[in-house]
Amino acid sequence: MQKVKKIVLILFVTILSSCVSKKDIVYFQNDQVEQAKVSNSYKTVFKPDDLLQITISALDIEAVKPFNLPAVTYATTTNSIMGTPKQQEYLIDNQGYISFPLIGKLKIAGLKRSEVITLLKEKLDPDYVKNPTINIRISNFKITILGDVNNPGKYNIPNERITILEAVGLGGDLSISGIRNIQVKREEGNKINTYQVDLRSNKLFTSPVYYLQQNDVVYVQPNKARSQSASYNQNTGLFISIGSVLISLISILTR
Repeated sequence: MQKVKKIVLILFVTILSSCVSKKDIVYFQNDQVEQAKVSNSYKTVFKPDDLLQITISALDIEAVKPFNLPAVTYATTTNSIMGTPKQQEYLIDNQGYISFPLIGKLKIAGLKRSEVITLLKEKLDPDYVKNPTINIRISNFKITILGDVNNPGKYNIPNERITILEAVGLGGDLSISGIRNIQVKREEGNKINTYQVDLRSNKLFTSPVYYLQQNDVVYVQPNKARSQSASYNQNTGLFISIGSVLISLISILTR
């Protein structure tokens, strides 16, 4: 009978160990921060492999035509345009340059949007276009959400601005077993840096990765119970066999 009690106790402890405490799942419960330290501003910094749409406009429509060339595909037999023309895009190469019509190569990696607009205006005005208005957007701004979330995947962000909380929302929120201390992988220079963000702490609002950048990877690690559960599921057949043997032994011992 004592052996039966021990087995029941072990099962009870195992069940308790797999439970998730409230303090492990509630967001924003720790560490108050001063509102003055919370920044609501975000500035895009261009990087290699960004695909840019650059639109130049001005009163002189003819003057801006060379800088707004449409990207088209021609039929090889008739030499006619196939499909609908779209705005020309510029890929930042691994050295940080783009090739812009008439001007040539411009190094823009590492610059903010406002800095690139200023640079282009200096190159265009007054030799090519007087008082140009310049609009720049990233066509391939995306983030990736992996791990213990309900909808992992790669997401395109058309407005180029997303917080880590919005990313968690895009991923369908963390599952109940997701660790609230998550990782953000960010390419900076020639290396990948890893940042830790604790969703239980209000300090996340002052984190350097509160605003995500293009190509950031958000990874949510499963908690210990979920990891163990995955291991158990892979060995379900073995556990059933062991359970059958244990039940048989218990029956013999309790006769």
